[in-house]
Amino acid sequence: MTDATTDPIDVLVIGGGFAGVWSAAAATRVSGENGAALSVALVAPGDDMVIRPRLYEADPHEMRVPLSRVLGPIGVTHVPATVTGIDTARRTVTATGRDGEVRTLGYRRLVLATGSRLRPAEIPGAEHLHNVDGLDGAVALDRHLRDLPEGPGRRTAVVVGAGFTGLEVATELVTRLGEGARIVLVERADAVGPDLGPGPRPAILEALEQLGIEVRLGQSVASVEPGVVRLTDGTEIAADTVVWTAGVQASPLTGEIAGRRDRLNRLFVDEHLRVPESAEVFAAGDTAAATAEEGHLVLQSCQHAIPLGKYAGHNAAADLLDLPLASFDPAPYATCVDLGPAGAVLTSGWERTVVNTGDAAKQRKMTTNRERIYPPLDDAAEILRVADFRVGVRPPAARI
Repeated sequence: MTDATTDPIDVLVIGGGFAGVWSAAAATRVSGENGAALSVALVAPGDDMVIRPRLYEADPHEMRVPLSRVLGPIGVTHVPATVTGIDTARRTVTATGRDGEVRTLGYRRLVLATGSRLRPAEIPGAEHLHNVDGLDGAVALDRHLRDLPEGPGRRTAVVVGAGFTGLEVATELVTRLGEGARIVLVERADAVGPDLGPGPRPAILEALEQLGIEVRLGQSVASVEPGVVRLTDGTEIAADTVVWTAGVQASPLTGEIAGRRDRLNRLFVDEHLRVPESAEVFAAGDTAAATAEEGHLVLQSCQHAIPLGKYAGHNAAADLLDLPLASFDPAPYATCVDLGPAGAVLTSGWERTVVNTGDAAKQRKMTTNRERIYPPLDDAAEILRVADFRVGVRPPAARI
């Protein structure tokens, strides 16, 4: 593998999620279509692309795709390492491999696609909290739910945060905890789904009532100990399961790049997803504060991560080949929140106008999560076809 003492990698992608994988594929597509032979490499510590939008479901260990079956067929090199530093002046990246070896990789263009992470809870007993932020946390929660001992809090769960993730976790737990489950949804704001707006709220509240989920607004968790949760109003709840979903922030590696950042620590990028203050760096996925439509930045979601990756990879390669760069132009914004046994709610536009609810919306959610967002495997031609930013998410097909 190339290191900083030899020729630099033409397009180096950091991150093995949706944005990173599609960045690498898009850069490879541009290179091949223009008769070039750009070297493309992706640095990620794991061997799998995790299907993060599905981690609230049961059996999360199955929600992954081998990177080798996407990157291998198209000739992208996977560097199994964790990036610990970026030097934009020298155009190098420092990474630590699984064996502990520290390597320095040179690059000509860099795509930062290292995603986001859950903000840590700063409360007594935070070590007892569960999350579905990454594969390890989701697997640990799944194992915990399957192994719960008998006791007063066995079928009671407290979910902290009534945003998109919190709602999906809370409604899913109704099924996963079974008959007699008590789910308490705690939200610091004065409304459920504060970031989702008023559009879908009536449908969400109806679903929560239908499922018997208790909602505690205007408060949060003050402390946790085994079997007991204390809320900020002094209420004590006997619960063996507490899931923290309260907010995410962009990867700290954004701090290694000269540029402006938003409140989520994302790098502001131009219409080509380039970081203006660091001309050789493009950002994609949850690290990018890109404009989706006038007056609206992209959300930290799979819906935006996939096109961000395709545009960033395309432009990184096109920049090296003196080709025109493409201006980021994602599909119209839509939201579909899974509400467990109560179905789902599908909205369109930034005002989140409700399009469908119940079983019809649930089918749309399942088709998206279980088919459309999965990349093609083993088929180089199909992978490169879908890597074109002009191609949307995959059409419905048999589950891989």
